[in-house]
Amino acid sequence: MLSNSVSISMSDDDSNETNRIRPSRTRRKRKKPGHRTTFGELPRYFLRLLLRYWILLVLLLALGLLLFESTRIGTKSANSDHSQLKKHNPDSSGNKKNEGNLNRLDPTTKVIGGVRQRCLKLLPPEELEHLDILERKDSTSPVKKLVYLTGTDSSASPARGNGTRFNLFTGNQSFAERETSFQVSETVSVHCGFFNENGGFRIEDEDKKFMRTCQVVVSTCAFGGGDNLYQPIGMSNASTQKVCYVAFWDDVTLATQEAEGHKIGDNGYIGKWRVVVVKDLPFMDQRLNGKIPKMLAHRLFPEAKYSIWVDSKSQFRRDPLGVLDALLWRTNSVLAISEHGARGSVYDEAKAVVRKHKATPEEVQVQINQYRRDKLPEDKRFNGKKALSEASVIVREHTPLTNLFMCLWFNEVVRYTSRDQLSFPYVFWRLRVLKNVNMFPVCTRKDLVNSMGHVRKAKPLEFSL
Repeated sequence: MLSNSVSISMSDDDSNETNRIRPSRTRRKRKKPGHRTTFGELPRYFLRLLLRYWILLVLLLALGLLLFESTRIGTKSANSDHSQLKKHNPDSSGNKKNEGNLNRLDPTTKVIGGVRQRCLKLLPPEELEHLDILERKDSTSPVKKLVYLTGTDSSASPARGNGTRFNLFTGNQSFAERETSFQVSETVSVHCGFFNENGGFRIEDEDKKFMRTCQVVVSTCAFGGGDNLYQPIGMSNASTQKVCYVAFWDDVTLATQEAEGHKIGDNGYIGKWRVVVVKDLPFMDQRLNGKIPKMLAHRLFPEAKYSIWVDSKSQFRRDPLGVLDALLWRTNSVLAISEHGARGSVYDEAKAVVRKHKATPEEVQVQINQYRRDKLPEDKRFNGKKALSEASVIVREHTPLTNLFMCLWFNEVVRYTSRDQLSFPYVFWRLRVLKNVNMFPVCTRKDLVNSMGHVRKAKPLEFSL
């Protein structure tokens, strides 16, 4: 049988060719060894780069400087435009940082002994509805009657006069009369505003008639087109029927509010506030005009038993009768006032007033020098109470003694500076018989009001000669 096999001989060269057709692997190129820059050669390397690209570096620097200057000029221009806007329209920003506080009713709390407690301890709502105005008679008070000095006093300057703060509204209280007013007896004669019928602060007869009906009053004021009027909140139905809310305005504030759409109704109200428009303000200093409703509520509301003062920068947010119960009745106090949160000494406060340009150094120095001569101590507490008050909220019973205190306090802000924080410790110290004072802490004040801040600066009075 023949064999069909075929033999093929292969040479070594053919074997090599066969090997060449095997799948080839990608060869990686080896990096040629290059020159590495050593640490010592770095300065020379950067110098070569600088020489090569110095024109580009100069151009980049010039471009950066140009961008910086253009940004700075734009920012300055924007700030200037904003300043001009505020100058011509001070309330254009609307004090937006405090807008979130409006109409808040959440309580203010603090931690005492590891337990979080409410700062203002009000009665439960159902008990607030049954609160009535407490009648109290203090037979132990050393002052039984006040006689308010009045007259024609030709030596007093005309109302709103230049060069002096005494006028026909205040009467010209001599320094001897000032000293006598601090001498306590059953009957005390004292300057307390409204000295002359031509002294200013005129109120319409219809408003006077209404004010004589108030037994409890919550009051505020805004003169010179100052702050907005914030509606009170948080009151019970019982308080709504028994408490008056009165806001004092002047013609400038009236025009400012009407321009913003806030008009007094035919019944004399805006919301819950009875708005009383005062004519012929007695002082050029609007802050001093504001002290009249703040300190002389007993003169404006002769039948009132209690009053609560709230600065115009705040919104009152609690039940008035509940506040009287918490701060006066349960503590057996006749005066409750917010203490100062930052300082406790009148002398420290005087420095702060000058530093913040709230009064001139000269007028502050006159006042403080007199208090030093009278030996007002630098103690931060009188009768165990913090001496310095913030005084944006004042809660008081209208008694002969508290009325005397407010008259003396008013006379001090007329004689010296309008910064009532400076004169409060002095009057409190001089009138030693007033002991039932509740100096409530900052957290209580925050529970009483929503702080809105001042919206616009009050315009000073202008008079034609």
